[in-house]
Amino acid sequence: MKAMYYEQFGGPVSVAEVADPVAPEGGVVIRVAASGLCRSDWHAWAGHDDSVHLPHVPGHEFVGVVETLGAGVQDWRIGDRVTAPFVNGCGVCEWCQSGQSQVCPDQTQPGFTHWGSHAERVSIRAADLNLVAVPDGLTDDAAASLGCRFATAYRAVHARAHVLPGEWVVVYGAGGVGLSAVMIATALGARVIAVDRNPAALEFARRLGAEHGVEASDLTPAEIADLTGGGAHVSIDAVGSATTSTDAVRSLRRRGRHVQVGLLSPEQLPVLPLDRVLAWELDVLGSHGMSAADYPEMLDLVARGAVRPHDLLGAVVTLEEGAALLPRMDQPTSAGITVIRPD
Repeated sequence: MKAMYYEQFGGPVSVAEVADPVAPEGGVVIRVAASGLCRSDWHAWAGHDDSVHLPHVPGHEFVGVVETLGAGVQDWRIGDRVTAPFVNGCGVCEWCQSGQSQVCPDQTQPGFTHWGSHAERVSIRAADLNLVAVPDGLTDDAAASLGCRFATAYRAVHARAHVLPGEWVVVYGAGGVGLSAVMIATALGARVIAVDRNPAALEFARRLGAEHGVEASDLTPAEIADLTGGGAHVSIDAVGSATTSTDAVRSLRRRGRHVQVGLLSPEQLPVLPLDRVLAWELDVLGSHGMSAADYPEMLDLVARGAVRPHDLLGAVVTLEEGAALLPRMDQPTSAGITVIRPD
């Protein structure tokens, strides 16, 4: 098959002919229709994740159709149109059995633990646990984000932060996860501030419902307190840096909730103001994707038109164009979610 491919961390990214994946027992091979290009792919390429082994094919959020069934798959058939959370649970541990496969200790992740979806095909294990049927009304390009960025933002906003109508939510980073969080928080009735370095991304966030879109260099946590009458009820770091995570915590009002979504590199670990966390009784929460068991509620919102993943789309590119973009994903890029079509 044709796939995006690299042989060294931080090295050249090319498109090459590589071996087809094989369906594991209980798993499937999916022919990829669209695959989202994400900053997490950059973290893998940069060598920030110990689970990545070279040579490597990146890509972890996708939509496609089941092409091959492994032994023992019961709930899926060849031709089914599906996506999967980027965290694939094992299906047998206590966490998977309780519907919390996003923290499975034996998890696999396409594009990290094994070759991913920036390719014509990708394999997924434990299909009966991890696959999710994609609604007919969603295009392939829009559905690609369901595997990571949109689902990750939905769980962060709804299930971790428990955002309520009228609350102030400040989102650091207006990339794919951040824009998704803006859309979802707005749909839940929150008042949203988006913070980013990219003016085009901030304009995108305002179109999605953010009341304020502020360039990062122009805003301090104290100014957020002024904008919100005492600080945000919820802060979300959708970037993952020492600066954004610390600023996000300092942006909160007393008894506020911070959700860390953006991945952190070893060189960018924050020193959080735990004195503030203690004195103000702040909640600091991690959010690591979303299990397949939690998708129906989110997809119901999509079906009712309350949230529109299609509105998050930016560029649609080829594998070759994606290979050129990947090393630059830590820098401001075009606004919206970039999607690769491998065919």
